[in-house]
Amino acid sequence: MDYQTALGSLFSPEGRHDPYPAYDVLRAHAPAFLAPDERWYVTTHALTNRLLRDPAVRLADKNDYDQFWPDWRQNRGVAPVVLSMLQTNPPDHTRVRRAAAATFTARRVAAMREVIAAQAEELIKVMPVSADFMSSFAYPLPIGVICALLGVPDSDRAWFRKHAADLTVVLEPISTIAEMQSADAAGRELEDYFIGLIAERQRHPQEDLTSALVASGDNLSGEEMLANLVLLLVAGFETTANLLGMGLHLLLDRPAEAERLRADPELAPAFVEEILRYDSPVQLTSRFTTEQLDLGDGISVPAGAGLTMLLGSANRDPARYDDPHRFDPDRPNIQPVSFGGGAHYCLGAPLARLEAQVALPLLLTMLPRLALTGEAERRDRLVLRGFSALPVTTG
Repeated sequence: MDYQTALGSLFSPEGRHDPYPAYDVLRAHAPAFLAPDERWYVTTHALTNRLLRDPAVRLADKNDYDQFWPDWRQNRGVAPVVLSMLQTNPPDHTRVRRAAAATFTARRVAAMREVIAAQAEELIKVMPVSADFMSSFAYPLPIGVICALLGVPDSDRAWFRKHAADLTVVLEPISTIAEMQSADAAGRELEDYFIGLIAERQRHPQEDLTSALVASGDNLSGEEMLANLVLLLVAGFETTANLLGMGLHLLLDRPAEAERLRADPELAPAFVEEILRYDSPVQLTSRFTTEQLDLGDGISVPAGAGLTMLLGSANRDPARYDDPHRFDPDRPNIQPVSFGGGAHYCLGAPLARLEAQVALPLLLTMLPRLALTGEAERRDRLVLRGFSALPVTTG
């Protein structure tokens, strides 16, 4: 398979199902290359890690969207994502990120451990003997946790799950008209909900993240606060659900590793890092250069060039990890680029890690006979990698 065929395969259902052979071909071709679509693709761990932190690269922001999609604000699924810190550059990103980080603190995340454990135990206790793990656990847990963090009532969890799922399609480079219409409808309803929640917290503050963001109001405009609440919901739900589903599938497919974690839950942090490396819930991220960059190996990228960094490829780079296609929680110095890096490093990464570190050992210990019962169904997505269904038995 030549590199152009390999690249093209990533935009096919078959290639998205298992992109790793294509990544091997692309990485062997070059650490970075210009493709026919006029974008530069970055394939290696070292170069991806460097560019994620390079101040000479930036994200496509609202000004860029104004150029190539003048009425993007009319789609309220797209608008909150573009207006959030996910798609903002300095100095606005620095200001918004600082306000969010001041509320989404390490202490607040650590305090969620008991909430995560309680919700996980509740879900495990009611899981049927024959179950779809994704619908019975992997989706309900992170949506419950993020709702608890934001101060959303338990009764609204199911509603939030559907709307968050509909909105995440805007993160994909390929989507249908129907999907974008669903994202628009979901975005409008989520914005209406959060407008009401913000107003309620302004009148009656609580010990939750929404109240903390409202209290920092001078640092955020109303539009920014709304966009970042929608972002926290979506980002805190989809990627963590994918991490849980892929993590459990990897473990149950490797009974010896599952038994190790069952016997010693303290191994959970190392297991979660290797899951993130081995099959990243986020497979790529995009940037633009603000100046000409020398990438080494005689590769020079001009200012204004579009970069697509293949995070899944970087995480399986043999120059960084020995035998990278082997799942090995004992490998030293695991540093996946799954959560990005630099100024845009995922704010919710500690929470996602904590949920997986708590949930996976609990599943294995509370359900000692937990096993796969059929073929897992992968979602046909290029950016957000995960399962739509994962059939298991608990007994």
